[in-house]
Amino acid sequence: MNWSTKRILVTGGASFIGSHLLDRLVERGASRIRVVDDLSSGRAATIEGHLAAGTARLVSRDLLVPGGAEEVVDGIDVVFHLAAIHGGRGYVDLHQAECAKNLTIDGMLINAAQRTGVEKFVFASSGCVYPSYVQQDVRRRLYLSEDMVGPPYDADGMYGWAKLMAEKTLRAFSETYGMRSASCRFFTVYGERGVENHAVMAMIARSFVGEDPFEVWGDGSQVRNWTYVGDIVEGIVLAAERIDDGTAVNLGTSERVTVLEAVQEVLRYTGHRATIRFRPDMPTGPLNRVASNGLAKRLLGWEPRVRFVDGLHRTIDWYYATKDCAEVRSYLERMLTERGEAHPAPAPPELAGRR
Repeated sequence: MNWSTKRILVTGGASFIGSHLLDRLVERGASRIRVVDDLSSGRAATIEGHLAAGTARLVSRDLLVPGGAEEVVDGIDVVFHLAAIHGGRGYVDLHQAECAKNLTIDGMLINAAQRTGVEKFVFASSGCVYPSYVQQDVRRRLYLSEDMVGPPYDADGMYGWAKLMAEKTLRAFSETYGMRSASCRFFTVYGERGVENHAVMAMIARSFVGEDPFEVWGDGSQVRNWTYVGDIVEGIVLAAERIDDGTAVNLGTSERVTVLEAVQEVLRYTGHRATIRFRPDMPTGPLNRVASNGLAKRLLGWEPRVRFVDGLHRTIDWYYATKDCAEVRSYLERMLTERGEAHPAPAPPELAGRR
């Protein structure tokens, strides 16, 4: 795909993953990118270089507002749909009604894209689509392959169900209307610009502010495969280039890392000495969630390049170099169960012209 000729829409493009996707698209030659973000969790500052260079334009939109979806896809060739009402485990478990609104956002945008003749629709899905009942035994060496999504279906809360329904909508639109699309199932993404309501960033923040005792939600035995954001955005771009029929593909490492192992490495690398306090009363999510990336290797030629320990060190170095300790202390507790930046910037005025 010649990205230099494409008019691209990135919803949620001022957020953590979205801003990294912009970086990758510009590296590939893209220069006509429309970023739509309501700035409830993203910040214009994360993409200011692209805005200043004129390769991207930012439009503030709430995609729940009727008519907004049709407006933002007007004149667009490729949609990368990352916008969602989401947060870390504390948020998605405790705000089911908010997460259910993603059903509306996704449905309206997919329908608008089909009606206006968008060439390709790439959807940011999640490992939360997988059945919760198969992810409860930490002793099992489990790797979730795409065909394990169901039936029977048992997605992870309303957030997972919304992601699953969007995937199924794209497959149906592909079969009925010939709409070209792909879904990418993200697995526990971390990296620079990450937000403290997700597990790895929360661990780093707790160390940064010198928390003692150091809280760990659950008993620490939960197994995850944290995936570095640079690997994730490479997979998204490859999916846009190589998948047309609505196929959903995992983007995740096959490294099996327990929460406790991740915590211990954060403490070791940062030099923070603290007593660990386990919190089994707090939301923990599935106990055993690790992706199989075999399909991504076959269809995309993709596999993660960054080992968890290396990506973790990069992320810690970035966090310690850019954050203010007093400021993080002032918002950290709230961020563990909420979403968005600590001090969201006001929404910018819409930029004139279409891009």
